[in-house]
Amino acid sequence: MIAFVPMVALLVDRLLGEPRHHHPLVIFGRCAETVEKRIADVNALSTQQRMRGFFAALVLLLPTCFLAWCLSSVPVLGVLFSVIILYGCIGLQSLHEHAQAVIAALSANNSNAARKAVSMIVSRDTEQMDELQISRATIESVLENGNDAVFATLFWFFVLGAPGAVLLRAANTLDAMWGYKTDRYLHFGFFAARFDDVLNWIPARLTALTYALLGNTARALRCWSAQAAYCASPNGGPVMTAGAGSLGVTLGGGAFYHGVWQEKPVMGEGGEPKSVDIVRALQLVKRSAWLWVIAYALIAVVLHA
Repeated sequence: MIAFVPMVALLVDRLLGEPRHHHPLVIFGRCAETVEKRIADVNALSTQQRMRGFFAALVLLLPTCFLAWCLSSVPVLGVLFSVIILYGCIGLQSLHEHAQAVIAALSANNSNAARKAVSMIVSRDTEQMDELQISRATIESVLENGNDAVFATLFWFFVLGAPGAVLLRAANTLDAMWGYKTDRYLHFGFFAARFDDVLNWIPARLTALTYALLGNTARALRCWSAQAAYCASPNGGPVMTAGAGSLGVTLGGGAFYHGVWQEKPVMGEGGEPKSVDIVRALQLVKRSAWLWVIAYALIAVVLHA
C-alpha cells in the first residue's frame, strides 16, 4: 500500500488544495518564531549565534519528525496517516492556484491584479513590473518552487517515508524564515540555510533532469551545463536553467529586491516568456510530478513482488 501513498496524496492535493485553516507548516512557522525569540541573540559572538541557530533548528526539527514517524508507524492506520502527512507537505495545487491567478489577471489585461498575484509567490519588488517581467517572475517561481514544494518533498518521502517529507518541508520553512544575510540571521540562520541546501541538492538535479526529459532535452541539458554555475543558488540554478531550456524561453536578468537592483544571469534559450508560457511551465511541473509518483509505485511494486 505504501507504494501508492504519493499518488493518492497528489490526488487529494488536487481535489482539496492547500489546507485553508491550521496548515501544519503555518503552525510550525509560529513555533519557529517562538523558539527564535527565546534563543536568538544578535549581540552574541558569531560562533555562539551559529550554535544557537543549530540548537534552535534541532529543537524544532527532531520532535516534528519524530511525531511524523510515530503516526506513520501506527499499525493499519499508518498508511492513512502517511497520505495525510504527505498531502500537508506537497504544494502542487497551491502552486497551480497562485500561478493561475497571474494568468487570469494577464488574460483580462489587469496589470495591477497580475502584479498583486505575482507578489504572493516572489520576493522581488512587483509594483513597476510589466507583462514580460510578470511572466518571467511567475515561470521562475513555478519551476523553482516545483522542486522545493513538490519534488524534494517526494524524494525525501521515497527515501525516509513521512518523516522525510516533514523534514524537508520543515527545513524549507526554517530557511525561508532564517536564511537571510542580514545582521539578525547571517549567523543564526547559517545552519538552516546550509541544511536546506544539502537536502535539496540531489532532488534539484533530479528535477532538472526530469524537466529536460519532458521538454526539449538537448536544449535543457545545454542550458543547465552552460548557465547553472553562474546562478547564485546551487540548487535553483540547475532547476531553472534546465526548465527554461526545456520550455524554450529566456528567464533571468535583473530585478529590484527591497528597492535595490540586483543583476542576475540569463537562464534558458528562446523567446521572451508570455502568459501562455506560464501555463506550459505548470504543465511541465505536473507531468514531472506524475512521472515521479507512477515510477515510484511501479518500482515499489516490482521490488516487493
